Amino acid sequence: MPELDPYEYLNIRIDPDGTVTRLLNLPPANANPDLNSGKAVFSKDAILSEEKNTAVRIYLPSNIITKHAATTTTVNEKMRLPIVFHFHGCSWVQFRANSTILHASRSLFAFTIPAIVILVDYRLAPENRLPAPYEDATDALLWLQKQALDPQGEKWLKDYGDFSRCYLHGSGCGGNIAFNAALRSLDMDLSPLKIDGIILNQPLFGGRKRTKSEMKFIADQVASLPAMDLMWELALPEGADRDHPFCNPMADGPHKSKLRSLQRCLVFGFGKDPLVDRQQEFVQMLILHGVKVEACFDDSGFHRIDIVDPQRAAILDEIAKGFIDS
Repeated sequence: MPELDPYEYLNIRIDPDGTVTRLLNLPPANANPDLNSGKAVFSKDAILSEEKNTAVRIYLPSNIITKHAATTTTVNEKMRLPIVFHFHGCSWVQFRANSTILHASRSLFAFTIPAIVILVDYRLAPENRLPAPYEDATDALLWLQKQALDPQGEKWLKDYGDFSRCYLHGSGCGGNIAFNAALRSLDMDLSPLKIDGIILNQPLFGGRKRTKSEMKFIADQVASLPAMDLMWELALPEGADRDHPFCNPMADGPHKSKLRSLQRCLVFGFGKDPLVDRQQEFVQMLILHGVKVEACFDDSGFHRIDIVDPQRAAILDEIAKGFIDS
């Protein structure tokens, strides 16, 4: 394969103190909480943990709100919206919840479903290695539970959200987070929350042994093998190898005893993605453990094609809508 600098590929520089300088600087998108602004989707930020510097951005589609008395209107129970947690992708080391790309895509998703979307601004590697993002995901679940139980909880969620229809949604490494958050949720009493499903868009998994698709697409423009090697080197706990369950859930481990209790899953994959063999192996593992799985694989797409192809992104959102509505 041609010479490739994985650091340049990921747009990062490792500093002497072990932190990262992120060279991909996207302009931030401000939240818009004004219900009278005329926007199709409103958004607001909330702090998860000041100590951890984590937060969530909440998206509320305007079509749930009547034109009159918008700030006080409540809805019929049957009209309440599902609540979808989203965990973003981008190699464990990039992006915050206020990035323009994430803000636009989650706004569109919230409007399409329609749903209340909670975009989790989790901690990034290598300053915060795994399982830090999983811990941030469970913090987000507990935060939502607190809002549900608190009479003075977050108004958008209290007025318009259906706490009995929660979903975990993630793309790339965010799919990995969503899966692990779902496993952790099985050990938690989240009442009155109910996680009704998991949506994994091209989830990022790995392993010590190379797969055929990884070798076939070794120099992929989006997910090259050297770049993925660096991602895992920066994200996994110190001393862990690529068959650690955080990276390779198909490897043996105590997590497998939980799989039979896992919520129903929707998994997306594309045939020209270096990760596709692992994703298909992951689906087979779930099926063998009795998980209800809807697998949507397309031979013609590549890793994260939905970022650059709006039509493909719209198709994925429509399939997710059908899964949530079913």
